[in-house]
Amino acid sequence: MNDLILRENADNGVCTLTLNSEANRNALSKQMLAILLENIESVSNDPAVRVVIIKAKGPAFCAGHDLREINKHRKDPDHGILFFKSLMALCKQTMLAIINTPKPIIAQVNGVATAAGCQLVASCDLAYASETARFSTPGVHIGLFCSTPMVALSRNVATKHAMEMLLVGDMVSASDAQAIGLINRCVSGSDLQKTIDEVAGKIANKSGDTLKVGKHAFYEQQTMKVDDAYHYASEVMVTNLLTEDAREGISAFLEKRAPDWRS
Repeated sequence: MNDLILRENADNGVCTLTLNSEANRNALSKQMLAILLENIESVSNDPAVRVVIIKAKGPAFCAGHDLREINKHRKDPDHGILFFKSLMALCKQTMLAIINTPKPIIAQVNGVATAAGCQLVASCDLAYASETARFSTPGVHIGLFCSTPMVALSRNVATKHAMEMLLVGDMVSASDAQAIGLINRCVSGSDLQKTIDEVAGKIANKSGDTLKVGKHAFYEQQTMKVDDAYHYASEVMVTNLLTEDAREGISAFLEKRAPDWRS
C-alpha cells in the first residue's frame, strides 16, 4: 500500500509527495500517516532533496482523520482507547517531523482541507492554494473539537480567527485563508502549479546548509521571550557567518557573480 503516497524527485532538488487516496478524500488513516512520516524521514536524510512539496490527487487535499477507521475501533474491547492514543501519537509525530526536517516543506492545496487536513497545511512551512480550495476545522459539528489541528492552526493565524474556525466550523475560502495567514497565497487553479514550481525552484537554488540552519532557528526562537530570542539568533548568525557557504555567498555578492554552494 505504499502507493498511498507517490514520491517524485526532480533533477533540481525538488521532491513531490502526493497523497493518493481519492476514494476516502485522502483521509489521514493510520496507514497514510505512517507512510507520510516514512517519506518525510526519508527526504530529511536525502542530500539530493532541497525542498519538498506535499500535494494531493482528486478534489480533496485531505479530509482529516479517517472517521470510518475511528468508528470501527469503537468495537475493540477497550472501546478504541489504545487505537485512538496511537493514532494521535502518530499524527503528532508526523506533524512534528514536518517542522523538524531541515528541508522546507510546501503545501500545494487544490481542494478541500478539513480538520487534520487543515492541520497538515498549517504544519507546512509554506502553503499555496487555488481559488477553489477551502479550509475548515469542522469537528465541532460532530461533537469532536479539533484539538490537535488547533495546535498548528493557532500558531499560524491570529487568536480570534483561529477560535472562529474552531468554534463555528464553517468553511473558509482560499482568499480568506490568505488574509488570515493560513496560506501564503491564493492563485487561479491554472496558475497553482506554476506558482509552486517557481517558489520551490527559488528555494532549491539556495544553500542547503543555510536552509537547514534557518528553518531550525525560526521554530526554535518562536516560543522564546524577545531578549532570549535575540541572544539565540545572534549566536546562530555568528555560527552561520563562519560557514563556507556564507563566506562564498557574501564573496559572490560583492564580486557580482553567482555563488557556488558547497551544500
